[in-house]
Amino acid sequence: MAEEHHISNFDPGAFFQLHDFDYSLTWTPDEIRRTYGLDDESAKGVSDEKKAEVVKVTMERFDLDGDGVISRQEWLDGWRSGSRLEDFGLGPGHHGDDEYEYEIHHFEKFHDENTREEDLTHPEDIAHFRKHDEDEAAAARQEELDHMPIVEQNIPQKFRRY
Repeated sequence: MAEEHHISNFDPGAFFQLHDFDYSLTWTPDEIRRTYGLDDESAKGVSDEKKAEVVKVTMERFDLDGDGVISRQEWLDGWRSGSRLEDFGLGPGHHGDDEYEYEIHHFEKFHDENTREEDLTHPEDIAHFRKHDEDEAAAARQEELDHMPIVEQNIPQKFRRY
């Protein structure tokens, strides 16, 4: 929590609110997956069975009325009675966008505000900026296609005359 959110003291209500991504005052199975970073690219090696187990165990522990979501009150009641989120050994979780995750998990650990672009040589830096380059190239390709009156690649082969 301290690393992810720059918070030094744990407050169960604040933790719930930070991870209630849709502001519905409940945690859904999707929000549990997101909290644990199970849908992030970094979790692609985690089996579907393990991901289902994470959701199942968390729901069993905190969804006290069995309605398929964890309300803020259920979370607080569970916390007060000693229930805690399980550490499934999956790492810190990834639930922000790529920029946020890079900033929190890499840049803040190994760089600072005085770091120059030429100093960003770690494999994580290279992969991060490669993704930027790929995203920019894809946007440029899409921009080109958007300006074409007819995009021949979109015409099914059986309707082409050549």
